Amino acid sequence: MSSLIEQAAKRLEQLKQAGVELPDTDSVPAPPPADTPLNTPAETPDTVARPAEMLSPSEPAAPSSLTTSRRVTLDLDAIAAAGYCTPTAARTPIADEFRVIKRPLISNAMGKGASPIRNGNLILVTSALSGEGKSFTAINLAMSIAAELDNTVMLVDADVARPSVLNILGLPPAPGLLDLLDNDSVDLSQVLLKTNVEKLSILPSGTKQERATELLASEAMARLLDDMAHRYSDRIIIFDSPPLLLTTEARVLASHMGQIVMVVKAEQTLQADVKHALTTIESCPVKMVMLNQARSGKRGGYGYGYGYGYGYGEKS
Repeated sequence: MSSLIEQAAKRLEQLKQAGVELPDTDSVPAPPPADTPLNTPAETPDTVARPAEMLSPSEPAAPSSLTTSRRVTLDLDAIAAAGYCTPTAARTPIADEFRVIKRPLISNAMGKGASPIRNGNLILVTSALSGEGKSFTAINLAMSIAAELDNTVMLVDADVARPSVLNILGLPPAPGLLDLLDNDSVDLSQVLLKTNVEKLSILPSGTKQERATELLASEAMARLLDDMAHRYSDRIIIFDSPPLLLTTEARVLASHMGQIVMVVKAEQTLQADVKHALTTIESCPVKMVMLNQARSGKRGGYGYGYGYGYGYGEKS
């Protein structure tokens, strides 16, 4: 019996040294009756709460509820060699042109335009048809804004049918937008990718879903966009979306956007297709058209034009 008391006292002393709060021990509790099993859980000292460092390997501590975004490293030299502008690259014609393109978008996003624009920091980059350069434009625009001193940017691959942002940037597929919408337990911080470009983060399109259109049109999407638009006052969010005339996803997204940049490929896209595409996004307060791969007389090659209209005829 004395050995039991000594063992209990020794155990209590170990718990005190570990910082566990114990009841008043001025009076030592009576030993258990002789006929009480020694392994009765309610009576053994081992049932006292223990700190994490005293848990055995078979009893892991509960995981923390805090989550952090995964960090990825972009090969900026390879991205620049592929014709994209990067915040650290030397000054190039394309970088200069995107400086011109981004300026009114940033002004509208930060409420410095002619009038306030609801969700002005949500910018959709789209096109009438595929192959017009919308993903190229979305990535360059995000990279250019990431070079700003006063703004951060999130690039969202919202082309859920044919995602390309991660592949272009040399990154493997990852969970993202559709996983957020399909699973309430997934948090934005769990799927957001932080990059080695300090002010640029990426939200992948995520796991393909048969009901992608319905997810983008859901209340969960509306709540997510509202949270994105208002959580950080300095953040501009660029969405690379599907073509307007090939899918319905872009039209659903457009209804939530404050600004839309529609990319038009020079000497290829029919004027009728441009007009038709514009009619599908009439509800958006700001619509801009960027002429891609327009001939430049000054350089004798191809460049980028940007404006609020279009001025070329139909293709025969």
